Amino acid sequence: MGFMQGRKALIVGLATDRSIAWGIARAMRREGAELAFTYQNDRIKDRVTQLAGQVDSSVVMPMDVSIDAEIDAAFAGIREAWGGLDVIVHAVAFAPREALTGGFVEATTRENFRVAHDVSSYSLTALARAGLPLMEGRSGALLTLSYLGAVRSVPAYNVMGLAKASLEANVRFLAADLGPKGIRVNAISAGPIKTLAAAGIPGFRKMLHHVEKAAPLRRSVSTDDVGNAAAFLCSDLAAGVTGEVMYVDGGYSQVGMSFDDAD
Repeated sequence: MGFMQGRKALIVGLATDRSIAWGIARAMRREGAELAFTYQNDRIKDRVTQLAGQVDSSVVMPMDVSIDAEIDAAFAGIREAWGGLDVIVHAVAFAPREALTGGFVEATTRENFRVAHDVSSYSLTALARAGLPLMEGRSGALLTLSYLGAVRSVPAYNVMGLAKASLEANVRFLAADLGPKGIRVNAISAGPIKTLAAAGIPGFRKMLHHVEKAAPLRRSVSTDDVGNAAAFLCSDLAAGVTGEVMYVDGGYSQVGMSFDDAD
């Protein structure tokens, strides 16, 4: 019996089988969780539905996290399908492409700032608000995905770094607010992984190569690495953990300086 047996988890943000959300879904299903998914628009509906079927799920609903009515409708669907909910996985982040090109000052317009923070940070609070009535009294858990750019300047990451910093603060405030209701809130700060979202970051291949050379484990991490950590954080094995940002990056975030192997 898996350590998530009997838990019901909603995963928001699945796009492809290379998504971090897919690694999370597979790990949670392996450990016995029952899963539901949302898709952003009709363009990826069939893809998400097909992936859901691979983890024995038929609960697939539309949800654009920037539209409150769609969030409410999705959680109404969860209530109808399950009656309650134990886990919400927030695997959503977005900034306009032009915001990730060029220098920070040049690329960061008021609109780019607004969109990045709305979709990448505020949406976690929106999901918590909508899911709370279904999670109270069930030892619930919320999990989101961050990145080192929240606390360090990373080339070309630009306004997404600010949005991730906001997201990590969001985790702390939600943890404090929802803790008395028995709901935990955590984040995973994953190392760079070849995903659809990563393709929009200029110089990503150089970033990946650098991390593989400098990280203590001398490798990049995989969606499976993140998925395993996510399943742990959303299970009763992590019952005493909330408000945390767990780094799953091969130790890269903990290295201040690295040298080549040569003398």
